Amino acid sequence: MLTNNRLIKDLKKDLSAENVLSEIEERYAYAQDATNARKIEHLPDAVAFVETTEQVQRVVNIARKYKTPIICRGAGTNVVGACRTDHGGIVLNFSKMNKILDISRENMTATVQPGVVVGDLQKEAEKIGLYYPPDPGNLAVSTIGGSIAQASGGAKTFKYGSTKDYVIDLKVVTAKGEILRTGSSTIKNATGYNLNSLFVGSEGTLGIVVEATMKLIPQPEAKKVLMAYFDTVEDSVNAVNAIIEQRIFPATLDFMDKNAIQTVEKFYPAGLLCDKEAALVIEIDGFKNSMEYQQNIIVSILEQCRASAIQYSTNEDEYKKIWMARHSSMGACAKLKPNVTTDDVIVPRKNLAALVKGINDICKKYNLTVCMVGHVGDGSVHPQIPIDYRDEDEYKRLKKAKSEIYDLTAKLDGILSGEHGIGAEKRSHIHKVINGIALDYMRQIKKTLDPDNILNPYKIF
Repeated sequence: MLTNNRLIKDLKKDLSAENVLSEIEERYAYAQDATNARKIEHLPDAVAFVETTEQVQRVVNIARKYKTPIICRGAGTNVVGACRTDHGGIVLNFSKMNKILDISRENMTATVQPGVVVGDLQKEAEKIGLYYPPDPGNLAVSTIGGSIAQASGGAKTFKYGSTKDYVIDLKVVTAKGEILRTGSSTIKNATGYNLNSLFVGSEGTLGIVVEATMKLIPQPEAKKVLMAYFDTVEDSVNAVNAIIEQRIFPATLDFMDKNAIQTVEKFYPAGLLCDKEAALVIEIDGFKNSMEYQQNIIVSILEQCRASAIQYSTNEDEYKKIWMARHSSMGACAKLKPNVTTDDVIVPRKNLAALVKGINDICKKYNLTVCMVGHVGDGSVHPQIPIDYRDEDEYKRLKKAKSEIYDLTAKLDGILSGEHGIGAEKRSHIHKVINGIALDYMRQIKKTLDPDNILNPYKIF
């Protein structure tokens, strides 16, 4: 307790008292993220709001002094326990480091602080005709820092890539309090190791990102979304492959199964066809004079692949309505039971139908409801399982089902996360898809960059 009091005193001295939370109620609010963990085991020792790089360095130096963990936090929307405070420590909150420092039309780049909301960056880029494509489903609140930490993706990954494809430079505070630059302001960089890739997806375990320069691209002139329904899951997956084989690359190729369709329509009515086994949400974009051409080809392919119905957006409101339906799946599942878990297993697209069927079979085996959505263009599936954590038997069945889903994913040559990360929730399963030698090298990298193990310890592995 004496050490804890000294830690808080030092934080308040270096940051100001109003930027440090230490009351039990305040700390409780920051002990959890969107993982929906069953219970909170440990509280952080303090929550520190930082506004400058220099303040981050001060917090790191205090953490080194007391050998206490630092857990970086943006909006706390991650779902793998990456922001959980399982070993106490300092929650480093970036909500006040939320400035867009520069957007360059000439260079097609944006330099931002880690607390900038993804949706806000998109809006500012669009004002000058530029585009930041990564779009996590919670882009209205999720931050650039969190997106970098978790290597987030989203629906548009199929055509445009994920966060890792847009990071060209990072300013990082190391575990020693040093400032590290990982790249440059140029789009291409073949000078030395690609350190950007080392920090993107590292979940705050290797360094603390305090500034990021992101690549932007020209904004598409027009966009449109179609929703195609199928009587079998296999037909929907075959349609995805058929579209790609015809050299048409939609901005998104997303999937909803029957349970997801019915659950969304029940709680957020959008005119979805609830008697269908699966639906594809297909967005096309590009020049205005190409839209009809793209749509005609895609509709022809969908009909050949036995699509039983197709809906179209004809204006911005209809476009938003279809996407609202797709993005509401998690919230709709939360209406079924007090808790809901989600995942982001991913396999080569050729194995996608087997993954969807296998997850359904596993959930039936353990008497669990599952609503499946996903970015099928890149083989990613999000099984959303509503449960009641107060039901001990149901919780045990969930744990067994999750383990078998990961086993199935490994068997189908997949990986445990396409865009959410590993965090605390999946670390005991990572060996199923990453071999021992690779894990040993990861541990060596962690030890080299964070010798005192103070940066988000015991996450990933």
